[in-house]
Amino acid sequence: MKSVKQIVERYNKRERSLIAMLQDIQKEKGYLPKEALKIVAAEVSVPLSRLYSLATFYKAFSLTPRGRHTINVCTGTACHVRGAAKLVEKLERDLGIRNGETTADERFTLEEVRCVGCCGLAPVMVIDENFHGKLTQKDIGKVLEKYQ
Repeated sequence: MKSVKQIVERYNKRERSLIAMLQDIQKEKGYLPKEALKIVAAEVSVPLSRLYSLATFYKAFSLTPRGRHTINVCTGTACHVRGAAKLVEKLERDLGIRNGETTADERFTLEEVRCVGCCGLAPVMVIDENFHGKLTQKDIGKVLEKYQ
């Protein structure tokens, strides 16, 4: 947890930087471990409950380990109309997980999101920071191969 203290120091232990600290910790660890939150609370002098409040309010944060690759399937209006639900079903079958879960090998975490801001490419799936648009169920296997 030495790296957590370094992250806190980088932000000069400023309370106004809590979200940025949590983002950096999650980027490094893949999630927000309880031990890391305790260190931040102690170093910044804020109640641990405040950190849990932030971590559970923002969907981008996770208190449980996540996969190396996060798959976000847009289920906003344009994507929904163009078959996003079928993509989610295919991913759930192929990966053996449900929305919000992580594969046993910790390779993938699957999440539905409401909009990724590129409706012209609907339906869209974002893996890590890579956008894959105009997808069909047949495309899923080819896309996932890139992340094996």
